[in-house]
Amino acid sequence: MPVFAYKALDQSGKAVEGLKEADSPRTLRGLLRRDGLYLTEVTGEKTAKAASPEMSVRRWVVGRVKADDVAVATRQLAVLVNAGIPLVDALTALVEQVDNERLKRVVSAVKQRVNEGSSLADALGQHPKVFNNLYVNMIRAGESSGALDVVLFRLADFTESQARLRSKILGTLTYPAAMVIIGAAVMGILFTVVIPKITKVFEDTKVVLPWTTRILIGFATFMHDYWWAMGILLAGGIYALVRWLKTPGGRARWDVWVLDAPIFGPLIRQVAVARFSRTLATLLKSGVPLLTALDIVRNIVGNTRLAAVIEEARESIKEGESIAAPLKRSGEFPPLVYHMIAIGEKSGELEEMLGNVANAYDSQVETKVAALTSLLEPIMIVVMGVAVAFIVFSILMPILQINTIAGG
Repeated sequence: MPVFAYKALDQSGKAVEGLKEADSPRTLRGLLRRDGLYLTEVTGEKTAKAASPEMSVRRWVVGRVKADDVAVATRQLAVLVNAGIPLVDALTALVEQVDNERLKRVVSAVKQRVNEGSSLADALGQHPKVFNNLYVNMIRAGESSGALDVVLFRLADFTESQARLRSKILGTLTYPAAMVIIGAAVMGILFTVVIPKITKVFEDTKVVLPWTTRILIGFATFMHDYWWAMGILLAGGIYALVRWLKTPGGRARWDVWVLDAPIFGPLIRQVAVARFSRTLATLLKSGVPLLTALDIVRNIVGNTRLAAVIEEARESIKEGESIAAPLKRSGEFPPLVYHMIAIGEKSGELEEMLGNVANAYDSQVETKVAALTSLLEPIMIVVMGVAVAFIVFSILMPILQINTIAGG
């Protein structure tokens, strides 16, 4: 369905602008009139099928909805609803405030559905790429309990905290990743362009080359002649890995291996545990039933092994068991988690205990990422230094031998 950009006047004569889906400008006029707006000008029309590949790429890069965008929009909607503004009017104001083009279209479509009688949760559920299952279910719980503004504030806090943690991890790993990419590029140029030209000097000599030089020449010749084969093998390996990870068995094996991997395995486990605790606490505080909350957490924990444990806990709860017992039996969750959950179940403060667990593991993740980064930097510098020293030594040694023979 086309999306029209329009200018209109409200009942007080104030000029407003917005985006709205409609079959035609005539239909658009009728829809706006139902909202109490009087169309003055249609300023643009966009149709998904008519978009060129260039526009599609631009929309993916520029119009992508990030977690930060959703968090800001959620907080703005929470403020409007908390001020007593009717939901449709709050969504209308939100459309005008949102800067992201794609999110503006989505909010406009949500407002239209709500104005037609749909619940906010159902309207948001029509856009799963922007509002996930967790978001929709929390909104549904807020609408059912009559505390939509409180849930919106919690959603904004939750989304912002997750975005902050993700940004810290990515920001901390940016420098090591850049060093790896630059180092690989420099080594690739040396082995495919520079070293083959230098080693041609040794071809006409009768000198027996050192073993380091022979290894260097052999590797450089292989890279120069068969770089394309290496590229094909690398691309094929990545493609095969991606296809394997898409199979249920492959994904399950990979997730088990990831959790048990040295150095990074404990970090990945802590990130997953923090996400589990934070999400479950937020859902329970918002009034989502425990079984429904566990079902949502299972789908967003990001690891099939941990998801299976959560499903086992969910089934055990149906039979009258506590949450802590199946988590402890699995051996996949740290002792702090199930001990804190057990205390929370006994004291009736499960949400607070889960929040404390999430805070503890968020802090541990930040500390461990910082420590790994500080350790990776000198290791990479040493590795690159050893590689450069090997190259220099392998080139200089035969040159010194040639000079010695010529001088003798």
